[in-house]
Amino acid sequence: MPHFTTADGLALHYTDQGHGLPVIALAGLTRNGADFDHVAPHLPVRLIRPDYRGRGQSDWADPATYTIPQEAADTLALMDHLGLARAAILGTSRGGLIAMLLAATAKDRLIGVALNDIGPEIAAAGLDVIKDYIGRNPPQKTYAEAAAARAKLWTHFADVPMDRWLAEVQAHYAQSPDGLVIRYDPRLRDAVLDAGAQPVPDLWPLFDALQGLPLALIRGANSDLLTLQTADEMARRRPDMIRADVPGRGHVPFLDEPQALAALHVWLEKMQ
Repeated sequence: MPHFTTADGLALHYTDQGHGLPVIALAGLTRNGADFDHVAPHLPVRLIRPDYRGRGQSDWADPATYTIPQEAADTLALMDHLGLARAAILGTSRGGLIAMLLAATAKDRLIGVALNDIGPEIAAAGLDVIKDYIGRNPPQKTYAEAAAARAKLWTHFADVPMDRWLAEVQAHYAQSPDGLVIRYDPRLRDAVLDAGAQPVPDLWPLFDALQGLPLALIRGANSDLLTLQTADEMARRRPDMIRADVPGRGHVPFLDEPQALAALHVWLEKMQ
């Protein structure tokens, strides 16, 4: 499987499939390139999916480097490795924060940005959920048990078939003799909690830096991380922003819902 080497000597994994417009798909905080398994067949693009340092099939690192600025730098290093002067970014959750930082610091490298259930204000309720589970293995011992638990407990998602829940837990946990194990460095928990002890920066300037780039926002209608108020303010500041509020979805939509696909296809058309 392809890897590239960072300036500090880490081997970071990525996949590179398809042809045409280069779209770098950046995953959520604890997740990996499998975040985009459901939407990938629907996107007629060159889809590049990296695993951040410490996640998926990439090397673990000093937890002090598990930061958005470092992950943004790693994204640019991947682009340089692939010889890409510019690319579009499809960012889920943390991936969207990385995209906004890139817009503020390396806008000339971007073609457009699509944000999946993330904005410049992050609801405290959603952050509390993340802090509760991050860095911990699930209590379930098998994929079947974990899928059943999600189907029962994730009430902010509706009409999700069991095979989808099964695919999700298989992508993000590994099976061990002792049960399921997270597919990322558990020390990511320390990095996130340490960051949370600092004053929350104003991220609206990063969002405003997206001005002039084709922009899409996909929001789970039941999201506990991106509030309707924040999404509405994003739309007010960017009246040209393509927007989809996906019913029956929380944080985050799978991106193959009809509303999400319609928004992504309009976004892609704007960059052709």
